[in-house]
Amino acid sequence: MSLLKRKFEEVTRSLLPVMALVLLLAFTVVRPGQVVIWRFLLGSVLLLVGLAIFLLGIDLGMNPIGDFMAMEVAASRSKRRSAGIAFLLGFLVTVAEPDLLILGKQVEEASGGAIDAMTMVYLVSFGVGALIFMGTFRLLVGRPLSVFMAAAYGGILVLSLFVSEEFLAISFDSSGATTGALTTPFVLALSAGLARIKGGGGEEDAFGMVGTMSAGPMYALMIMSILTGQKNIQGEPAAFAVQPGGVLSPLLHYLPSELKGSLLALLPLVLFFFILQSVRGRLSRRELSRIAKGLVYTLLGLTLFLTGVYSGFLDMGQLIGRSIAARQGPLLPVVGFLFGMIVVLVEPAVIVLEGQIEEITDGRIPGRIIKITLAIGVALAVMLSMLRIMIPALKLWHFLLPGFLLAVILSFRADPLFVGIAYDAGGVASGPMTATFVLALARGAADIVPGANVLVDGFGVIAMVAMAPVLSLMIVGAVFRRKTARHAAAAQRPALHGAPRVAGGIEFYDCVVAVVNRGLAERAVEIAREAGAGGGTILHGKGASGHNMKVFSMEIQKEKEIVFWLTDARISDHIAESLTTRLELAGEGSGAVFMMPSAAFGLDTPMVIGRSEERAAHPSPVDEPSTAEDLLPHAEEAGTDETTETKATE
Repeated sequence: MSLLKRKFEEVTRSLLPVMALVLLLAFTVVRPGQVVIWRFLLGSVLLLVGLAIFLLGIDLGMNPIGDFMAMEVAASRSKRRSAGIAFLLGFLVTVAEPDLLILGKQVEEASGGAIDAMTMVYLVSFGVGALIFMGTFRLLVGRPLSVFMAAAYGGILVLSLFVSEEFLAISFDSSGATTGALTTPFVLALSAGLARIKGGGGEEDAFGMVGTMSAGPMYALMIMSILTGQKNIQGEPAAFAVQPGGVLSPLLHYLPSELKGSLLALLPLVLFFFILQSVRGRLSRRELSRIAKGLVYTLLGLTLFLTGVYSGFLDMGQLIGRSIAARQGPLLPVVGFLFGMIVVLVEPAVIVLEGQIEEITDGRIPGRIIKITLAIGVALAVMLSMLRIMIPALKLWHFLLPGFLLAVILSFRADPLFVGIAYDAGGVASGPMTATFVLALARGAADIVPGANVLVDGFGVIAMVAMAPVLSLMIVGAVFRRKTARHAAAAQRPALHGAPRVAGGIEFYDCVVAVVNRGLAERAVEIAREAGAGGGTILHGKGASGHNMKVFSMEIQKEKEIVFWLTDARISDHIAESLTTRLELAGEGSGAVFMMPSAAFGLDTPMVIGRSEERAAHPSPVDEPSTAEDLLPHAEEAGTDETTETKATE
């Protein structure tokens, strides 16, 4: 029950600000009838309850299924088989995505039935599966995400030259709608499992799959348009009208049909999972019982969520868009900006991504920076979408094509970790509120503004919302990388000439040990060399059994690397200080540096080069400083209980 309570709190925080702004506009500008307001409130309650139960079902049922499928994909010895299973999973989970189901219904209404909702859903799901197939193969063979996405969006740019504006808007919107409450956590679990088991490319491999899959719908719909020769969508939009009857009549109308549709959407994925489980038999009865309970919650929540959306939520969105466009035209971009800001700041998926980024990067990238950047980017995107409706000369491709092109260029200049995060953020920002209320607002406005086309101008807002985080975070990533490089260069200048000059031979050695974030070990070796150290030895925190490693009775996390140096005791302090300062280990670097005399390794006599009056009785058996590899057996005696991979840097 505590988990369900948390879900209710999350969804309430997400929905209440939207409801408050809607009611403010309803009582001051729109002034709809009482029946419409009560339907909106009833639909909002159903949406709140349904989404909370749905998210609980995802945690109990869908996420464990995602983890199970990730193990199944990664455990396969054949890369093609792994990618093939990933394709099937991507297809099946997208068919059940509520945001895509809602978009399909709205496209069917706006096109006058020329595009069937379920046909579009299956076609888009095929495109998602195809891109997940290629994204999985990319991860398994270790190709850079920036190159892969540059090629993917390059192909989309070429295809966009051959399709009409209607198909361009719907294609890009479907891309944003596929990364919703169901697919996003499922695909994140899949990519995290693949990166953990087979990726081996660092923390950046945990991101990027959501962004990869979002390119699939664009390919699917554009290729369909080209192959069928359907340049324009032939069909008249359905005229908007408030549903007749009382407050409860829409609920009674939609509830049975949405229950049936939700069951059919979830059934293929569930059957595929239980077939694999019956063959592999990896899960216990207790785990299966928990998953079954989660699937029931998912079905119930999805049914209530869709019923609430169709029974009053969408109608209010269209009414507000129509009313403001007709009476208060200049207010439309302002309202769009406010809705864009709200839906991102309170979007649960954005909050989850924020926490995941801080956890994976050990705080190097503060989550609040991601959240503020997303909020500003999405708010501007919705505002520009409203301006595009008011000014028909502004076309969707005026924003999308240059925006994605600039994002692709910046992906080669941004920090690699930001590349995956940026492409994923485009998916999580376009959540349930965007696919429902914001899109309905745009459709209503486009239906009223003279010269606007509902299919061309009313759609595209989800695409704008999905593009804004990609571009804005690529900019932040490029600035972050440049700032890091500038800081390193500034720190390097004094270090090159700052190593203490000491006369005479080496008499005593210290062992300098640095514990740093994964990926920084090579940089630590460079810094130590500039400060006067010789070669170092790198150990990875992950032991042979996959658990955290212990060194000198300390447990080292898997995300860390350890570097050893044997150094002249006269410059050990300077080396340690250089490592601490230039790697920012006391702050964002999140690491540590410490020193031990050579006796800590079990050497009873200090290592001496040359003779002094005090140590003449203990001549050194060596002539050159040793690397820490010579002392690894002693380190194991001091507490290292894992087999480790070592790497000497000469």
